[in-house]
Order: sequence, then C-alpha cells, then structure tokens
Amino acid sequence: MTHSHNFPLDRWYVAGFDWEVGDAPLGRTFLDRPVVLFRDAAGKVAALEDRCCHRALPLSCGRVEDGALRCGYHGLLFAADGQCIDVPGQGKIPAKARVAPYPVAVVDQVVWIWMASQPGGQPDCEPPRVPAHADPRYRFKGGAFHYRAPYQLIHDNLLDLSHVGYVHTKTIGGNARVHMEAPTNVGADGEHVRVVRHMKASQPPATYTAAWPFKGLIDRWQEIDFHVSHLQIFTGAVDAGAEPIDNPERGGFHMRGFHGITPETATTSHYFWTMAASSHPDQPDNLDTVHQQTADTFEEDREIIEAQWRNMQRFAQPPMVDIHVDAGANRARRVIALLNEGATR
Repeated sequence: MTHSHNFPLDRWYVAGFDWEVGDAPLGRTFLDRPVVLFRDAAGKVAALEDRCCHRALPLSCGRVEDGALRCGYHGLLFAADGQCIDVPGQGKIPAKARVAPYPVAVVDQVVWIWMASQPGGQPDCEPPRVPAHADPRYRFKGGAFHYRAPYQLIHDNLLDLSHVGYVHTKTIGGNARVHMEAPTNVGADGEHVRVVRHMKASQPPATYTAAWPFKGLIDRWQEIDFHVSHLQIFTGAVDAGAEPIDNPERGGFHMRGFHGITPETATTSHYFWTMAASSHPDQPDNLDTVHQQTADTFEEDREIIEAQWRNMQRFAQPPMVDIHVDAGANRARRVIALLNEGATR
C-alpha cells in the first residue's frame, strides 16, 4: 500500500482505549496503515500490520488463540512480534512468514501506537500521560467517533472554542457573543500550542448547571493544550467573583477533556475522547450526565465538521478568510506544516 506522507511521523498516536481491546482482534487504519490490535499471552495489547503474508487476508478477520493471531483464511498463526509460529499441515515455517509489528504502549488506559517513518523504527520517547485519568479528584468516561473529514479540521474546531455559543446551545454553549469576545491568549513552544480564554460573569450553560450548584453568574475558563497527536482541554467555572480563575488550585466545577485525533486517511479520522469531571459533595454523582452531554456535544461537532468538509469539496476549496478566533488553529497548522516540510527534505 502507498502511504500518505501528509502526517508527522516518528511519534505516538492514539490507537484507542485499553477497554476496547478484548477477546477478538480489532482492525483499524492509522495514517493510511491498516493495523490489527489484540492481546498477547500476557494480556498486553499488541499491534501488527493487518495483512497475512500468505494470501493478504486482513488478520482482523481471524481470531486470537492463546495470545497469538490466527489468520481466518488458511490458519497461519502469528505471535505478537509478527513471527509466524504455526502453518497448519506443514512442519516447516517459511523464513519470510512474518508480518510487521508496531510498538504499542498503554498509559492511563490510552492505547498508543508508534508510527515510524522507516520500517522497524522504534520509539525514542515515552507515550504522553493523561494526568486526569489517574487523579482521585476526577472520574472519567470516554468514547470514539469516526469522522469523514481530515484530522486538521478537528484540530481547528478544538482550538477555537468561540463556536460553542452557536453550535452547542443545548449543552456547553452560553451567550454566543460572550464566547466570541472572550479575551484570548495564544502561545507556542516548539510543537506545543496553548490557548487560554476567560469569560467572566457569564451565564452558566446546561451541562454546568446540571453538574454543579452555581449561585448565579459564573467566571469561566478554557485552557487548550495542543500537541500533534492529541489535545488536552481544561474547562470549568466558579461562582462569579468567588476566586481568581488563573489560580492553578482554583475550586469550582472542573472538566478535563482528552482528545486523541488520529488520521485514518487523508480525508477520514479517528477521534478518541474522554472527559474527567469533578463532583460537588452535595450533588448526585454527575459522571453519566457529563459523559452523555459531552458525547452529545462532540456529535454536534462531528456533524458541523463533516458538513464543512463536504462543502469544501463542493466549492473546490477557494481561499478562506481568517478572523480573530483563528489564531490558535493557524498556529497549530503551522506546526504540522513545518514537521511535514522537514520530513520531505
């Protein structure tokens, strides 16, 4: 298969969540590369190229046997390192009977896969952490979406939260003009882009009032940390004037979102997400409510982004006009453009 070179390589990407990999093989495509995920004999997640070296059937069409993957066509059995260890009816195993393995690691219940620029390339760093998943102050749930749109359109959406007053009126929205006029600070450090937005004395949205006993107006924050393979977004609020919202130890209602944006192809994407939220001691447990409203919110985003992409194709992508809210998204696009440019030199 011809692989696209429009993606930054030699880094960890999100392949899914630990709870998604069960007794059956799980086939997915990442960065134009078909991959099958399964559990080895020790119960650890492993990943192989999703193609039997015999007659090219996807190995995800087979089954897992004692921590190895049995092809569903002629029964060749492959260990987690990609080596064939059994050919039914044949004692000698051909030396070339192997498939390419991918380095995989599970950290904070996120499955990360190393996408190398060269065959056999190995990780040169540890996978990212998701601190909220291990923080006792929070509980989290998550899910996955498939997008019929390029992955950078999802980056654009997450780095520009001014849209929530228009797109998410039933969940995390609020006054649209307040969102558009929120003071915004955009900074960058290497491949990391950070966007911070504050909305003081604003009306609490539905998701917030369902989860926290606010007294009236709220001081609200949005802190977005972009990395090439994922974003972590810290949002929340306190009662208006109750305490500084730039205090790292602030109280109030907290939502810490993890967003693993992994390209499937040049025009389709995986979106793996979790939301970790704090609970008020006097309120009923809010995890299911926050999870459902977050899922509803992201479904609204998916509909908008897929419609946007369809229209971009319909109009042959003429130049688009930038406005003030695009600073973070444009900075992230420059990061990826520079990485891709460096890879082609």
